[in-house]
Amino acid sequence: MISDRNLRRAILWSTEPLPRAARLGLRRTFLSRLEIYKARNTPALIIGHQKCGNTWLRVMLSRYFQIKYGLPSNLIAKSDELHRINRAIPRIFCTNGHYSYQHVIADAFEPDSRDAEVSAMPVVFIARHPCDIAVSWYYQFTKRESDAKVELINAELNTPVDRSQISLWDFVRHSDLGVIAMIDYLNSWHRRLAGLGNARWTSYEAMRRDPRAILQMVLEIYGERYQPDQVAQVLEFADFENLRKLEGAGHFQAGGLARQATEDWTTRKVRRGKIGGYRSDFTTEQVAELDELVETRLNPELGYARGDFDAVVESFN
Repeated sequence: MISDRNLRRAILWSTEPLPRAARLGLRRTFLSRLEIYKARNTPALIIGHQKCGNTWLRVMLSRYFQIKYGLPSNLIAKSDELHRINRAIPRIFCTNGHYSYQHVIADAFEPDSRDAEVSAMPVVFIARHPCDIAVSWYYQFTKRESDAKVELINAELNTPVDRSQISLWDFVRHSDLGVIAMIDYLNSWHRRLAGLGNARWTSYEAMRRDPRAILQMVLEIYGERYQPDQVAQVLEFADFENLRKLEGAGHFQAGGLARQATEDWTTRKVRRGKIGGYRSDFTTEQVAELDELVETRLNPELGYARGDFDAVVESFN
């Protein structure tokens, strides 16, 4: 059977020669079908915007199963990579549930188009402060995203982005990709998951504070028994500084952590990971403008009100 990775490659390769409109339409159609297929064949849906800790959680889950089944540490699963090596290892499914074909997952949770099978599955949603997301998303979008993915995203924006030219400030104030979009993203998923007994809500900040607790929660959803020795090894491997060192050394061969052929630190997947780091990227006036957007537009139930988040930032300093 063809791997999920090769199915994706086949969709992209076979549509590349087509005119833009046809290429985009077919890619959205077939990648959406692949996204639903992957969602229906995993124990849980891990949903979160890029740069919210999705990759970090994938690393922890991958390393847990690598240790359990004696596999090397350099292959991080994005879907069925480890499952194809050992069928006892479940698929790992992470999605932003938002851009282009991945919005099919969001649609599955909407009342007027609910997919009974997908929306009944266990969900782990990972939030993060929208300003920190926007800054990290800028570097991901402009430095690491594939041309195919950028084209798919740009095709649905009111104002497409020239990623070779846009500045950090212009990006975070962009209506479709910046802080306002991140706020709307978090609000919309909070609404979709409200009242669902199968949904767990966590955050990047919570993962940084206590990764053991988050990993334990997800392992329980996967039906795994908590093994303290294995989890300790996972956390040692997934330590932020260790991952940064391994990425820099070119340790990872796949899974979104492969090192790019440049010394530019902003191209790294494991970049900074600072809580409230956006406050050092802008002027005092710009930070105040961003904070005001969060204060007035973000659902306060998400826990990112200014005073609450100030306390979180302080706890990491």
